[in-house]
Amino acid sequence: MTVLFVTGTGTEVGKTVVTAAVAALAGPRVAVLKPGQTGVAPGEPGDAAEVVRLAGPQVATAELARYPEPLAPDTAARRAGMPTVGPKQVAEAVAELAERHDVVLAEGAGGLLVRYDEQGHTLADAALATASLGVAAEVLVVVAAGLGTLNTSALTMEALRARGLSARGIVIGSWPADPDLAARCNLADLPDVAGVPLLGALPHGAAAEGGEPFRTIARASLAPALGGTWDADAFAARFAPLP
Repeated sequence: MTVLFVTGTGTEVGKTVVTAAVAALAGPRVAVLKPGQTGVAPGEPGDAAEVVRLAGPQVATAELARYPEPLAPDTAARRAGMPTVGPKQVAEAVAELAERHDVVLAEGAGGLLVRYDEQGHTLADAALATASLGVAAEVLVVVAAGLGTLNTSALTMEALRARGLSARGIVIGSWPADPDLAARCNLADLPDVAGVPLLGALPHGAAAEGGEPFRTIARASLAPALGGTWDADAFAARFAPLP
């Protein structure tokens, strides 16, 4: 049984697409949990539905709360007059899903330290609460490709280590069709700065089509540690900048 908390270095870095890619390669007994969905009205498809669209109907999904405004979960809950989601609630949901699935992916909102409740608890606290229930959990960090990602990646990894959390690795959530110099250099620099392996790079536009086409992209874009065939060294060599 594998439990991965999927977080990002910020918003719009490709967490949902990476979550779907990992789920697509995880086999038939995989579940995705969205603790707090924001910016989606009742009845509208959220991130969990997007994962199913991309990875396939074999993915079981659960959502603990949703708030209409696209804000941090704590702020969105307060403005909507709705209950927040705490780490104990997330941990219990993960543990329940882990009893029935081989792989459980819990996708956070925004970055690692985004607040979920009035006490300031974060996705990191939910991962620690999950471990306290005897369910081993790692964190997968989704990062941007270009300028600025070294700093946000280093900060995220420092926060994880300070809390005693283990990171499986990092994945670039959206690799541009025409990468600039910063993105090319980051392929070599990111693993050193983060201190964990680079485990994939999803191409920009990967979410255009679901099902088998997406599964093919996922397999070619994720490393063997996440079920794919992607080779970090070969990818870096392909895009290595000229001296």
